[in-house]
Amino acid sequence: MCEIAVLGAGVVGLTTAVLLQSEIPDAKITVVADKFTIDTLSDGAAGIFRPGTSFSGPNPEITRQWLFDSYQHYYKIYKSSEAAKAGVIEASGYVYSKEFPEITKNHFLEGLLPVYRPATPSELKLCPGDWKYGAFFTTLVIESRYHLPWLTNKFEKAGGKVVIRNVERLDELAGQFDAAVNCTGFGAKKLCMDNKLVPIRGQVYKVKAPWVKMFFYGDYDTYIIPGVDYVTLGGSRHFDSYRKDWDDHDGAGILERCYEILPNLKQAEIVRKWSGLRPHRDPVRVEKEVLQVGNSTLKVVHNYGHGGYGVTTAPGTSKYAVALVKEFLENKISSKL
Repeated sequence: MCEIAVLGAGVVGLTTAVLLQSEIPDAKITVVADKFTIDTLSDGAAGIFRPGTSFSGPNPEITRQWLFDSYQHYYKIYKSSEAAKAGVIEASGYVYSKEFPEITKNHFLEGLLPVYRPATPSELKLCPGDWKYGAFFTTLVIESRYHLPWLTNKFEKAGGKVVIRNVERLDELAGQFDAAVNCTGFGAKKLCMDNKLVPIRGQVYKVKAPWVKMFFYGDYDTYIIPGVDYVTLGGSRHFDSYRKDWDDHDGAGILERCYEILPNLKQAEIVRKWSGLRPHRDPVRVEKEVLQVGNSTLKVVHNYGHGGYGVTTAPGTSKYAVALVKEFLENKISSKL
């Protein structure tokens, strides 16, 4: 029996673990992490399926395949009886700009989503402000507060094991597992000494605004995204900032910009403030590595560096990572068949 460790219990790690169970059913899969559910970066995500146009894998073909696989994965859940438990819903809305027409275009989503079209002149007047450019689209929202527990339950029901442990070095796992998948997000900067991994600091509000049924994007990283229970108001992006705590100045700016788009949000109750470091890497690292540890080796597949698009792209990069694990363990897997 193959023994595989998955490091990290955010959306990337848990998705990888569940896909490993599906693709290598005879393997023993263990999720190893020191942070779970509400303590993970994934928990603060708005969870909308909308990759930034700069999102990048090793080449354009693989990048598009990751996004296609991710959308199909979530859409399959959305159409299933598990959708409510998994926190996957459909949502429509607008992206607006007063100055930059390129903001309203997304070459990844045009042709992938069921609807992605220019906004009409009347739609540009739905919200206050002199919006000159816009697009309307329909996509999916994946609520991590539901999705992470759903993945965990699915994993454990299929025989998966969860271990609470802080791994300081990858070579600690040598001799314990046949392979490991590194889904540690920003933790990989220290774990792998990866200078390409850069924090992008961000923060959002979660508010009670059940009357908001559509999402809205505006200039300067402004967004209003309804989820299952709450609406996410954002955002901010500070490249190479290591500050984790909440910044009141940034928070005031978020509210001011969101209130300009939807003034009735001023009546919304703020239920939570979230700030964290998004693990940005260009390209996202999904590749194999063999570590020499004394007289033995450890086969590692890395799956990290998704930036602010971890929820969006987790299924696609995880499917790719699982295929790499199967390549690593091909002889061991085939010998069991």
